[in-house]
Amino acid sequence: MKTLEEQLHTAGLTVVGHCAKLSAYSADLLNTSPLLQDMSPQEVDMLGQSMLLIRAEAGQALIKEGEVGEWMLLLLKGTVDVTKKVDQPAQEGEKPITSSRIAVIQHGASVGEMSMLDSEPRYATCTAIEAVEAGVLGRREIGLLIRDHPAVGAKLLVKMTQLMAQRLRNTSNQLVKLLQK
Repeated sequence: MKTLEEQLHTAGLTVVGHCAKLSAYSADLLNTSPLLQDMSPQEVDMLGQSMLLIRAEAGQALIKEGEVGEWMLLLLKGTVDVTKKVDQPAQEGEKPITSSRIAVIQHGASVGEMSMLDSEPRYATCTAIEAVEAGVLGRREIGLLIRDHPAVGAKLLVKMTQLMAQRLRNTSNQLVKLLQK
């Protein structure tokens, strides 16, 4: 099994350190990140000790649709475009549409949780719109966090579950609206 650093290297990402003092990373991170909102600064720092810090330049893919990844990202700086491949034929004289924007996310957002948890291929591609810094948390590291700091691990898993449930609810609402047209 590859280490987290090896997985990130394979994905074309460069590790520049750890996120040991995550609570001090930016003044508003604890308030803007849904993943961290229920944690104390000390708990956020415990989580940060399990995370690697990566940097990416504008245009660089952080996550690629269809690839398997056992890690997730917490966006610490910058903006990321989230796109999904589509096969839509072109109208006469136009280029075919090959991808569709799902979201644009900014610091504090997390992505990649589903594939990290279930080892299924990535659902979408996440590309840096501008320079990005992100904390990376792997499945193995979450297991170690649960073993060493069970309260922090439990808070993290509950928050991840809540965020994924909210995304599913939003997607279901969008589907219902489309079906009603």
